[in-house]
Amino acid sequence: MIPSKISFRKFSPIKRQIHLILWLTILLTACQTQLSKELQQQQSQFEIDDIAKADIDMVADVTLTQSMNYLRSLARKLYRRNPHQLHRAQIDNIEYAVTRLFSYPWPSGLTELNGKRSVSAIQLAFNEEFQGDRVAALIAGLRDMLLDTYGGQSEFYLYSNFDPQKIYNLARNFEVSFWKLNHDRNKKGELFLLSNAINNQSVINLSFERLYGKLIALQDQMAIVIANSTNRHIKNIIQSAARMVFLPI
Repeated sequence: MIPSKISFRKFSPIKRQIHLILWLTILLTACQTQLSKELQQQQSQFEIDDIAKADIDMVADVTLTQSMNYLRSLARKLYRRNPHQLHRAQIDNIEYAVTRLFSYPWPSGLTELNGKRSVSAIQLAFNEEFQGDRVAALIAGLRDMLLDTYGGQSEFYLYSNFDPQKIYNLARNFEVSFWKLNHDRNKKGELFLLSNAINNQSVINLSFERLYGKLIALQDQMAIVIANSTNRHIKNIIQSAARMVFLPI
């Protein structure tokens, strides 16, 4: 153990220099040993993670992370276009409203959703009788559907299993939810949630459409990558506007 305070005054100048050099050597050695251990631990951890992940797992990590980021952006934009939904949730801060939708561990369902999740939660957002936060219902449902498609995991390793058909179906379900966002109306003929719009200069705001397009394209690309790497076939499903239904995940 190194004393907290050392006095060299009782030694001669030469001895003081010798003792000082010795103590400095001991301190430097201790620091180098600690640094070496930390570097070894970091290298060991990197090697373990690197070995445990295949290329497809790394692609899945990026796809899921980016998809969640797009959903967060979508939630913010919807709250800005539909501030009255914040009042329904008794929340006055958009960032807090968004954060609660993506807090880990994932809630089985927000209080106002009455335990509903995934497709059931999305359908609440377009239900005339629903009195809760429609933005929360839509985003929480999309979040659940996304996580379910990827096996409920937030990180992927060699043992992870991906179903290209489920991911393809997820992309189609995103399309269905976007169609409902732009077309489903209440008895007064009003959209349940406002999204794309035209301003006073007749310039179309398609930022929501671009955001949804990115979400859909990510899943389609992931489905193709997995299908090609596993030699599995994807059954293409085309839905008409008159038959927009959610596909099984």
